[in-house]
Amino acid sequence: MKRLFISLERGKSMFFLQFLLINFCCFAIADQGRGGTWNLLLNSSGVVAMHMVVTYHDTVIMFDQTGAGPSGLQLGECNRDSDPTCWAHSVEYDIASNSIRPMVLKTDTWCSSGAFLSNGTLVQTGGHGDGARRIRYFRPCSNGHCWWHESHEALSNDRWYATNQILPETDRVFVIGGLNALTYEFVPKSSPNEGAFNMQFLHETRDRREEGDNLYPFVHLMPDGNLFIFANRESILFDYNNHNVVKHFPRIPGEGARSYPSTGSSVMLPLTYEDGFSRVEVLICGGSASGAYEAARRGDMYQALRTCARMVLTDENPEWSVEEMPGPRVMNDMILLPTSDVLIINGASHGCAGWDHADRPVLHPYLYKPYQTNGSRFTVLQRSNIPRMYHSSAVLLPDGRVFVAGSNPNRRYLFDARFPTELRVETFSPHYTDPFYDFKRAQNVTVKFNHTHLGIRYGEEFLVQFDLARRPDVLEFNAYAPPFTTHSLSMGQRLLKLQCTNFTRHVDGRMRASVVAPPSPVVAPSGYYMFTVVNGGIPSAAKWIRFIQG
Repeated sequence: MKRLFISLERGKSMFFLQFLLINFCCFAIADQGRGGTWNLLLNSSGVVAMHMVVTYHDTVIMFDQTGAGPSGLQLGECNRDSDPTCWAHSVEYDIASNSIRPMVLKTDTWCSSGAFLSNGTLVQTGGHGDGARRIRYFRPCSNGHCWWHESHEALSNDRWYATNQILPETDRVFVIGGLNALTYEFVPKSSPNEGAFNMQFLHETRDRREEGDNLYPFVHLMPDGNLFIFANRESILFDYNNHNVVKHFPRIPGEGARSYPSTGSSVMLPLTYEDGFSRVEVLICGGSASGAYEAARRGDMYQALRTCARMVLTDENPEWSVEEMPGPRVMNDMILLPTSDVLIINGASHGCAGWDHADRPVLHPYLYKPYQTNGSRFTVLQRSNIPRMYHSSAVLLPDGRVFVAGSNPNRRYLFDARFPTELRVETFSPHYTDPFYDFKRAQNVTVKFNHTHLGIRYGEEFLVQFDLARRPDVLEFNAYAPPFTTHSLSMGQRLLKLQCTNFTRHVDGRMRASVVAPPSPVVAPSGYYMFTVVNGGIPSAAKWIRFIQG
């Protein structure tokens, strides 16, 4: 196995050999063929993928900010020099045809947030200026005739750099934080007079010198119905129904912060039927050094944090466990793969989030295997040739590839900067997508359930049929909730390992499995999920399924 040696000391690379045995640690580089591959899909998406989602119609919605001025894609016939509405700031990408369709945004979505409702509609909230209190909806379609809809309802507070989390109650969304918004609220309101609620936790975690360091807080829905909320370096368990803090968790170890603009990333590791979906563990990776934001404003880019920390939230006495990545990283996206591994992708090794506030892009993704022993969990994967800095995003596609787009650390679309506005779109294909593994891959997957319903009811068994070229290996049946992705957050992302109660191979060669849906919307909020059959670590292409309340 090849080894990659990475310095633990900033600015000492010239002394590589001298300090090799003292100051360096080893991380595996993936063997050829297991490091994944990169492919360019489009030379121009037309708009920067500041925000990105995958819909159940196999499309990707990308959008940025209307205030950015002329983009890379014109809308209709108009005077491009004098009319700012001539330019698209939102597009729909069709996966099958590799094509884009421009869409009009009426208000500014700059640094906003979103969540999926139970019918697959995207509810999108906040932004800047005329968009700061707006609520928008996008209902995906298959005919290219769906558009953004601006609601007549409004948020109670301005929400710029806020976070959304879909709740177990059907189509209710929790919205928290934002610049100078130390509150939370709900969409929709439970009564006409309901407003925003003060959040003391946001007051306590705010660092005025560092532009807050508690914007875009990390939020995960727990299977007990409470919310895990992390901001800056602190975290709580929050009962949103009774508006009180249930528990304060220990401070994450080390110096520096993890929330915007220090911008690390967070995932809740897969939930499994094996423990009744009761054990919850979070993983937080990356972030910025203390003082990085003020230093970046002076042009001094501090080295980013190189640590990850994970904690079992449901332990009686939870404690953080810290480990090191192969290198420092900030503005990294974290994606739960259908294999239950975590892909860490995009970002830089120095600085923080903000206009021209980072340097030294990290071009290699890291693969994190959470169930390996500490010290052997990271693998360095094949590099991209395209820096993905501030305002880049990555999302998982139904076929298992990772869709990567965006990057614009400039106030406008600027193509002659050191890190120019990036409109190229590419995919990273993890090793499991290689045709070499087709002998293990479940093919022709179909899902059958009671079609008098509009989806699969909680706790209900449903039938999964598929083909295998050989006898099955260890089989898993996983459901993945696609997130709203922006600023290194994947809002609403979760992966569930479902129970198989019966498995047979019929005379026609088809494999048939009875699989049990999650028990409740607290474990899996109502909506569309990517369902995969994983055989011996190799996932099938996903089928879209929908979990509904009876």
